[in-house]
Amino acid sequence: MNYALASTLVAIGMAVLVLFIRMKAAKKPATAKKIILPPIFMSTGALMFLFPAFRVTFLEVIEALSVGMLFSILLIKTSKFEIRDKDIYLKRSKAFIFILIGLLLVRIIGKLVLSTSIDVGELSGMFWILAFGMIVPWRIAMYRQYRKLYNELNGPTDTKMA
Repeated sequence: MNYALASTLVAIGMAVLVLFIRMKAAKKPATAKKIILPPIFMSTGALMFLFPAFRVTFLEVIEALSVGMLFSILLIKTSKFEIRDKDIYLKRSKAFIFILIGLLLVRIIGKLVLSTSIDVGELSGMFWILAFGMIVPWRIAMYRQYRKLYNELNGPTDTKMA
């Protein structure tokens, strides 16, 4: 099995996993920790840049970050919270599934097109930067929405992280 096919199958598997996690998470109250931790965990992937094969140019960093931040707008628009039973829940969004699949298709097509001109290691680094540039603004926006509802429920003077 070649690299392109294997990495595409892994990406599809991860997308399916994200869908299941997202559906399961909608049944439980949201917390600040659940919103903040994923980007922190993902940041450990930056260690790949210690190895020369994964290093990218400054222009490639800017390009990947810009695309990631643009993609994050779609995720931000489809991630809304609601108050139910004095708890804060992430609302289910039918559009989220289609956006996630669309982003996956864009990623796969981008990988297939770019892999002819960019080294596999550099491309991996660029896609990690793109993903990180997408998840950080999305999670910051989610956290701000969450804190707004949290303050409505508990008052603005309560500063504990729920």
